[in-house]
Amino acid sequence: MKMNGAQAVLESLRKEGVKVVFGYPGGAVLDLYDAIYTEKFPHILVRHEQGAAHAADGYARATGEVGVCLATSGPGGTNLVTGIATAYMDSIPLVAITGQVGNPYIGKDSFQEADICGITTPITKHNYLVKAAKDLPQVLKEAFFIARTGRPGPVTVDIAKDVFTQELDYAYPEEVYLKGYAADFSGDPSEVERAAKAVAEATRPLMILGGGVTLAGVADDVREILDGTGMPAVTTLMGIGCVPNARENFLGMAGMHGTYAANMAIQTCDLLIAVGMRFDDRVTSCVAGFAPRARIVHFEVDPVEVNKNVVADCRVLGDLRWSLPLFKERLRTLGVDFRTRFSKWSRSTVEMNREKPLSYRKIAGCIMPQQIVEMVSKLADDDAIIVTDVGQHQMWTAQYYDAKEPRRFLTSGGLGTMGYGLPAAIGAKVARPAQQVILFTGDGSIMMNCQEMATAADNGIAVKIIVVHNRVLGMVTQWQRMFYNKHYAETLLPGRTDFVKLAEAMGIKALCIDDPARLETDLKAALASEEPMLLDVVVPGNVDVLPMVPGGRSLDEMVLESE
Repeated sequence: MKMNGAQAVLESLRKEGVKVVFGYPGGAVLDLYDAIYTEKFPHILVRHEQGAAHAADGYARATGEVGVCLATSGPGGTNLVTGIATAYMDSIPLVAITGQVGNPYIGKDSFQEADICGITTPITKHNYLVKAAKDLPQVLKEAFFIARTGRPGPVTVDIAKDVFTQELDYAYPEEVYLKGYAADFSGDPSEVERAAKAVAEATRPLMILGGGVTLAGVADDVREILDGTGMPAVTTLMGIGCVPNARENFLGMAGMHGTYAANMAIQTCDLLIAVGMRFDDRVTSCVAGFAPRARIVHFEVDPVEVNKNVVADCRVLGDLRWSLPLFKERLRTLGVDFRTRFSKWSRSTVEMNREKPLSYRKIAGCIMPQQIVEMVSKLADDDAIIVTDVGQHQMWTAQYYDAKEPRRFLTSGGLGTMGYGLPAAIGAKVARPAQQVILFTGDGSIMMNCQEMATAADNGIAVKIIVVHNRVLGMVTQWQRMFYNKHYAETLLPGRTDFVKLAEAMGIKALCIDDPARLETDLKAALASEEPMLLDVVVPGNVDVLPMVPGGRSLDEMVLESE
C-alpha cells in the first residue's frame, strides 16, 4: 500500500491500538499534523509539551496501555524530557514521537535542532532516529513492543522532517525479532521452589508489594496468596491499591512516611517477600538497618534491580505473571496450615496498627489537609482515580485515601515530579471518561503546569482539581523546620495568586473553601459536577506529614504525631 511517512505513522498507531495521542505542533511535524487533520486522528492539544508527556503517562497508568505523545524538534522534544524521565523511573509504557530537522540539516546546529536521542538515552528503554520512511513500520512496531514488554518503559522515536513526505510501500510487521531481546520473561522454577520453602521455614513473614504488582496485573494473585497464608502485607507508594485498607492483615504503606505498623513489621519480620519493588531509599531509609532480622526474597523482572540496593537471600527472576501463580500453587501443595502457623504474628501486627494508627492534630476553625483527603475518600466513587502532584499533599493522600484497586492511585514516585498531576489527571480522564478523576495538588505544584487547565476546559475533560493551599512549599518547609533551624529559604509563598480567578480565566469553574463547615457540601457538589472544576482549599501552613523517618535513620526510628 502506497502512502507517505506521516500517513505511515498514523496507520502504525492504529495497528497498535492507539486511541488518542497528546501533543503540540511545530515546524518539524507540520506534515504529520496535516495528516492528523486530514484523517481526523484523535488528538488532544496540550498547552506545553511537558503536559503531553505527563498526559500520555497518566493515560498509560490508568489503562495499562502504551501512552503516546508528540512534539516538534528542538525545544519541543526537550520539553518532553521531564515527562519521559518520570515514566522511566516508574516503569510506565510510553512512546514519545518527536520531529527532527530534515536529513540534510542534521548535525549542523540547524534551527530548532537538538539531539533528542542522545538526550533521552539515559531515560528510555530504547530510542530511534528515523531517516527513511521505509523504516517507519519496523521502528514503530519495535518501539511499542519494547515499551510494553518485560519491565515497561518509555521509547523515543525521532523522525526527520523530510521522512514525513517520503513515499513508501507500507506493510506493518506482524512480529518483532530483536537480537538479545526475546521478551520471554519466564524464569527458573527452582527459584520459586526456594521462595516457597523460605515461607515454610518462617514464623514471621511479611509481603511488601510494589508498583510491579500493578504493572503486571497480578493483584488478584497477591490477594489469594495473602488469603491462603494469612501473612500480613504492606505496600510501597507505587503499590498503593494492590490491597485495600480494609483487607485483613494489611498494614498500609511502608517507608519514610509509612505507618507505624508497616515499618515495625519490616523491622521485626523474619522473612520479607518483596514483590515488584526496587528497594528505593524512601522505602528502606538506612539500608544497613533495614529488615535486620529478615531473610529477603525478591520477586523481580529486571535483573539489574536484584541486589542493587538490598541484598536478597533468594531471588525469583521473571515476570510476575509467570512467578506469582507458580508461587501460589507451590505454597498450596506444601500442605502447611500457614494461617494457623502465622496467626500469632499476624494478630500482633494488626494490634500495632490499632495501638498506633495514623492520626493528626486538629486546629480549631481550620480545615486540616488530612481531613480533605479523608472526606474525598468517603465521598468519591469506589472506582475513582486519584492523581497527585508531589509534596506533602502527595503523602497525605497516600496515607489517608483508600484506593481499593490497582490503577486507582497515580503519582510520580521515583522522580518526584512537581507539575505531573494536572496533565496526568487529564490523561487518566481521557482514558477513563466514565470514572471520577480527582487531583490533589499544592499551591506550589499546580503552578508548574497550570496552563493545562485550558486543555481540560477546551476539551471538556471533567477533572476535579483540589488545591491544598498552605502558602508554602510544604515538604521542603517541613524539612527546613525539622533540620535547618526554620530557615525558610525561598519556600514561603505569599499567597497572592488567586487560583479561583486563574481557573476561571482558563474556562474552569472554581471555588475557594476556607470554612470547615462547608467542606463536605462543596466537595459533594464538585464531585457531582460533570464539568472540570477547581477547589482552592485553604489549610494551615505549619502542618507536618507524620509519621516520618528522618534521613539516615532506620524505619523503627520514626517520628510519630504524638511526639
